[in-house]
Amino acid sequence: MQAILAIFSTVGLFLIYQRLYAKWSKPYMLPILTTAITLVAVLLIFKIPYSTYMEGGQWIHKMLGPAVVALAYPLYNQRKLVFQYKYSILSSLLVAMLSGLVSVFLLLKGFKASHAFLLTALPKSLTTPIAMQVSETIGGIVPLSALLVMIAGFTGALLGPIIFKLAKIDTAISRGVSLGSASHGVGVSKLTEYGEKDISIGSLAMGLSAVLGAFICPLFALVFL
Repeated sequence: MQAILAIFSTVGLFLIYQRLYAKWSKPYMLPILTTAITLVAVLLIFKIPYSTYMEGGQWIHKMLGPAVVALAYPLYNQRKLVFQYKYSILSSLLVAMLSGLVSVFLLLKGFKASHAFLLTALPKSLTTPIAMQVSETIGGIVPLSALLVMIAGFTGALLGPIIFKLAKIDTAISRGVSLGSASHGVGVSKLTEYGEKDISIGSLAMGLSAVLGAFICPLFALVFL
């Protein structure tokens, strides 16, 4: 019964917030963000153990894999666009990955963060499964890495559209690469508001960032930490 309640409450909340977002398309009304905040609040208020919620929540979590695979369909439809801009996409992803690592390293060094926290924060721009594996490999705190990945995702989804407007970024390649590389799955979900081209480039950026990060993050940690 608890498993069924967890599934229906999660899906139900998301659908409700999705309708509200359709009426009030404010960045802070992003369904994935408001649903997560509401669920956390309910668990805390009613003192429901996370393990109890995950009896049903695990089945939603298991759908993450098929959902990511499904992103291959719009990517296939836009394959000509991808090949046309392949060098721009690859170079942008490499710059995004390196700038993300360097900025986090310098920021945390400036605040004199502990060695363990530095290692934990480095994979924050990778998609959650890869970030957790990389964090474990380099000696970071795995659960905290997962939390930082979520924060990076929500931050990008919230601030990305604002930056696009201020900087007058209006191409699918630019939007897709930026949100896909910096905000992974949450960023790609935001790109659904822009169109199939953006989703395709975003999903490609997310996947390639994960591959690049799996190699570059441990190497960066080995050299600089």
